[in-house]
Amino acid sequence: MNIFLIIVLLLGVAYCLLLLWYGLGWKQLASFIPSKPVSGSTRVTVIIPARDEEQNLPPLLEALQQQTYAAALLQIIVIDDFSTDNTAQVVSSFPASNVQLLRMSDHLDLTQRLNSYKKKAIELAIGQATGDLIVTTDADCIMGPRWIEVLVQFYETHSFKFIAAPVSFYKEYNFFKILQSLDFMNMQGITGSVAQLKIGTMCNGANLVYEKAVFHEVGGFSGIDTIASGDDMLLMYKIYKKYPNGIGYLKNEEAIVRTLPVDTLKGFMHQRIRWSSKADKYEDKRLTWMLAIVYFWNAALLLMGPVAVFYPEWRNWFLICLLFKITVELYFMIPVARFFHKTMLLVWVIPGQLFHIPYIVIAGWLGKFGSYQWKGRRVN
Repeated sequence: MNIFLIIVLLLGVAYCLLLLWYGLGWKQLASFIPSKPVSGSTRVTVIIPARDEEQNLPPLLEALQQQTYAAALLQIIVIDDFSTDNTAQVVSSFPASNVQLLRMSDHLDLTQRLNSYKKKAIELAIGQATGDLIVTTDADCIMGPRWIEVLVQFYETHSFKFIAAPVSFYKEYNFFKILQSLDFMNMQGITGSVAQLKIGTMCNGANLVYEKAVFHEVGGFSGIDTIASGDDMLLMYKIYKKYPNGIGYLKNEEAIVRTLPVDTLKGFMHQRIRWSSKADKYEDKRLTWMLAIVYFWNAALLLMGPVAVFYPEWRNWFLICLLFKITVELYFMIPVARFFHKTMLLVWVIPGQLFHIPYIVIAGWLGKFGSYQWKGRRVN
């Protein structure tokens, strides 16, 4: 048998075993059902870095104002990252006494070059935080009214030092956004799985919780502050090293934060290149082999496609591998989609392969060797 085909089949087996393992982790991850009310003593600070977000901030601030958690225990800090629109005015004019505006321009010179403005924004906001519990989200997000309450209930029940919580896309109005939603939902399922199985540290900065004291204890972003991305996963691993049993994933529908998919292919690729650019920065090597299996399996299929066009004897093998990939992915994604109420989107998994396979390979490569734009800034 051709050596290339043997490699492809071995990668396929490894990919299948990986997704079966993920599926086991997700099924073992119990949904959190609050059994007692909040104590009424946990002070919370929600931190929202924002750059040119005047359109997105009003619905987020409205959602935060509608939280069932006591406003006296809830501080909301929006830190304006040198916006060129009316972001600061939207925040400063919002009618809520617990909403506070910080401006990076009050702490940094516009000409000062940083590689991670977001980490600096969060760091500055934590310096002004009155809460013992830090919650981060993004300016283009919305959430339900019990979001903070459930986060605090989970924290007070388990006393985790760092909590990753679910994030989902919404307003998937077209095929492109549906594909993004499926891909993102898949990553969220893996996030919960690796937390349950204790085989890695994954999270998303749109829905994170950690103790302020622990942030300072591990040195905050020191040591990772020159890396453009990673205000979420790289910090999570720093805390994991200090507290291996202090990491938890909150599986509860009322804790879901919803965010918007990207509008353009260019914007999508910049986003995913930014995410993949962290891959070689992880100290958590438990993730390295998992990322390698996913990358090289998709790369093998991408190479196999053109080969099958010119060599008919490869066509059946290509179709078998493609159907195999779809089958094992659906096995993992169906229970995850049920949790996020997105099972109706799964019909797009098959045509989505034409998009998913090339993007994994291209974004992974450029994340290592290329550059990208983020919030109007070019990052290497």
